[in-house]
Amino acid sequence: MNVNIPFVKMHGLGNDFVLLDQRERQFGLSAAQIAQLADRRFGIGCDQVLSLETPNSAAAAVRYRVYNADGSSAEHCGNGVRCVARYLAGRGEAAAGKVLVEIGQQVFELRLLDDGLVRVDMGAPRFTPADIPLAVDAEADSYPLSFDGQALAFGAVSMGNPHAVFEVAATDSAPVAALGALLQDHALFPRRVNVGFMQVVSPEHIRLRVFERGAGETLACGTGACAAVAVGRRWRRLGAEVRVTLRGGELTIAWDGHRDHSLWMTGPATFVFEGNMDL
Repeated sequence: MNVNIPFVKMHGLGNDFVLLDQRERQFGLSAAQIAQLADRRFGIGCDQVLSLETPNSAAAAVRYRVYNADGSSAEHCGNGVRCVARYLAGRGEAAAGKVLVEIGQQVFELRLLDDGLVRVDMGAPRFTPADIPLAVDAEADSYPLSFDGQALAFGAVSMGNPHAVFEVAATDSAPVAALGALLQDHALFPRRVNVGFMQVVSPEHIRLRVFERGAGETLACGTGACAAVAVGRRWRRLGAEVRVTLRGGELTIAWDGHRDHSLWMTGPATFVFEGNMDL
């Protein structure tokens, strides 16, 4: 039996999403059906599918869940959560330009700015290996890795999802596909990992490419931008506010460097089209 699915297509800096509002009606989609929605030839096409559900917390407007293009689940998506804020604002659900969204066991604040941008509380970075998770004995500023005969080092952090960050001389020549794919099945990362390649232009500006779990390289990654800034701050390479240039555009990430304080991400969210699809 076919299931008719109403959806909204949105993107944040070219990182694109199919948004499903399931607060009034649960579609009960399988991983294979989610992958079908995300397929760019046989479905709608997207990097991730976003699901809005009834929250557990009375303070939150919605509960927000993320699925990768291969149907697997993800813990968070920074570009996606800005699209959630813009979607809710368009429905009149963002009183005073602010909305609270439940992600996992936490509630985060999203602010709709006058210039059309969205500012998001992305939570505090978590560097403890068990929180990432990262299979090492002790926390460190960086961790060694051998790749293609080279001795490399990466920083690791969780922004609600796991990230490994490498500093590179130039993002254009970084081994994004090869190293990103290799780390997906590496024993260091029991839940796989998003891999960032960061070029430090100045303490206030970086260039970044990200290979995402279950999606491959995307045009932009919000949690990846936060992870890069968190690691760059820890390495004393970056300042408190950083402009992050991704292939799809720019984000601004602000963090004061205290481990228990939130990073704040500011960037756009764009409506593309809406429709219905039979699965």
